Amino acid sequence: MDASARGHLLNKLASLIERDAVELASLETLDNGKPYKDAYLADLPLSIAVYRYYAGWADKNHGKTIPIGGDYFCYTRHEPVGVVGQIIPWNFPLLMQAWKLAPALAMGNTVILKPAEQTPLTALYVANLIKEAGFPPGVVNIVPGYGPTAGKALATHPKVDKG
Repeated sequence: MDASARGHLLNKLASLIERDAVELASLETLDNGKPYKDAYLADLPLSIAVYRYYAGWADKNHGKTIPIGGDYFCYTRHEPVGVVGQIIPWNFPLLMQAWKLAPALAMGNTVILKPAEQTPLTALYVANLIKEAGFPPGVVNIVPGYGPTAGKALATHPKVDKG
């Protein structure tokens, strides 16, 4: 998938999160006891802004030429790292998910995301929104579970390129 398509999907995801803000704020409240007002007025707008911000960067991450002496041409080339493992803490589940998921997807990586076992509801809801937005199957994988089992497996798996 090209970079502009990734940006389009991230913007679509942000719009879906915005559409379902009431449900997501309610889930944040159920998940960790956060006041509904805080989730609705702070966490949701910030999460939406993060997805839109990285959607804008998706097609702007170009390599650069580096001036050096002699008859040489030097440049950088940015490429996806591959499979990114992400473990989300319990205290800001939706916002921390956005902070980790959006940049990884904008740069063309696939993600395995494990929400905290205490607060999985918003991650599972966002998984449905990711599907609705049109991300290809397997690009985002949400794996709820306990830290000592699912978290350890994710953190130590040899095919996870970045954790």
